[in-house]
Amino acid sequence: MVQTTFEQPQQSKSNWWNNLIAIIAVINFLLILFNLSYIPLRDIYLKHIPAVTIYDSVKSIEPHPVTQSYLNTVDLLETHLQQNRLQANSTASIFASLRQQSIDILTENPFLSANKSNTFATLNRRMEYQMDTLSARKSFTEFWSQDYFKEVGSQEALSFFDSKIRPLLELNYYRVVDENGLFVDKFGLIDSVFVAFFTLELLAKTFWISRRQSNISWWDAILRNWYDGIFLLPKWQWLRVIPVTVKLHRSSFINTERILEQVTYEPVAYLANRVSMFLMVRLINQTQEAVESGDAVSSLLQPKNYVKVGEVDNFDAITDRILELVIYRVLPEVQPDVEVFLQHSLKGALKESDFYQVLQNVPGISMIPAELSENLADYIAEATYEILASSYADTQGRLLFENLSQNFRVTLRKQLQDKRLQQELQPLISDLLEELKLNYVQRAKEKNPEATLDEAMKISEQ
Repeated sequence: MVQTTFEQPQQSKSNWWNNLIAIIAVINFLLILFNLSYIPLRDIYLKHIPAVTIYDSVKSIEPHPVTQSYLNTVDLLETHLQQNRLQANSTASIFASLRQQSIDILTENPFLSANKSNTFATLNRRMEYQMDTLSARKSFTEFWSQDYFKEVGSQEALSFFDSKIRPLLELNYYRVVDENGLFVDKFGLIDSVFVAFFTLELLAKTFWISRRQSNISWWDAILRNWYDGIFLLPKWQWLRVIPVTVKLHRSSFINTERILEQVTYEPVAYLANRVSMFLMVRLINQTQEAVESGDAVSSLLQPKNYVKVGEVDNFDAITDRILELVIYRVLPEVQPDVEVFLQHSLKGALKESDFYQVLQNVPGISMIPAELSENLADYIAEATYEILASSYADTQGRLLFENLSQNFRVTLRKQLQDKRLQQELQPLISDLLEELKLNYVQRAKEKNPEATLDEAMKISEQ
């Protein structure tokens, strides 16, 4: 009872620690996924969750100076039109500036650096459609003119720009690069906190394992927890899904056994089928080679360098077991057949004797030889079985029988070493193994490995 009380807090403490580690690992992996997906999904964040774009500073994202200057000029025009007339000279200068900036944008394409050529093309198409022209340059030039604003109205023209053009321009950005021409990414500073934590966790785990099991070195303990080393890799951060899955499996949050079982179900079934087929074919091939080369016979009959399991001679034990099986199980079953066989043999022997021919000519005695052979055959068969059974069960008889069986084994070993007999048996055994191999492989192809895996899983659940 004391031991149970002691082990329960230890187990609870271990579960608490595993749960904490799993939570931290999941948070780290979610941050990695967010960081990896931020650039591709930034347009969606900007449209639906603008507050998330605070992460721009981590990715060193800044408003592009060209498009931002363009938007600032449009804002200036909107403010100016609220205070001045459309035909004022100051207004005309702002329109002229916008026309020039539009031409510069169309010429330089500032969207290239952010890999937003599609956004740039959409912007051109929208303006061309609005101005009913096939030239982007002409459409922008005509749009930013006092005549067009006077024709459609300043409010409507600016409303079109703010709803259709401005959102596309705001999607463009500029990323700071370092002296090597690489984008500056500050996520490494955030991730370094997790890397340091998991480094300490790995060292603590290694120290704990090496202390509990003195035969395991620090290096062996680290190798056993190799997956935790993935947390220390600055690149390929998506690979952390491996240690995160392991830590979730150790925790009590998610039962990953069922998930892994279903995810790996079909691959495991076919892989197991391939492996079992390979092992069976290889085992049979090695057995064939041993039989054909004579190593199998020499190892069995002359086990000098043969590795044995236990002190018992398996060949002798199998021979004794076969003899016991023959005496107590086989002979009682085949005794009627033995009697018929002995009757036939005795009849044949009597018919060939002169005494039998004389008795056949004596009236009333001609049936005696047949009855005699039947009774004699029954007696011999029954006596043989009783003698063998009683001798095998009796102590003295068993000693005599063991001497007989020992001589039988020695003689059998000697006869099996005959080269001619080996040459006769080796191809037969080799062909038998070849048939077994071919039939096994053929049956393995016909059976569904998934059904076999289902059967194995059902057995393991019993």
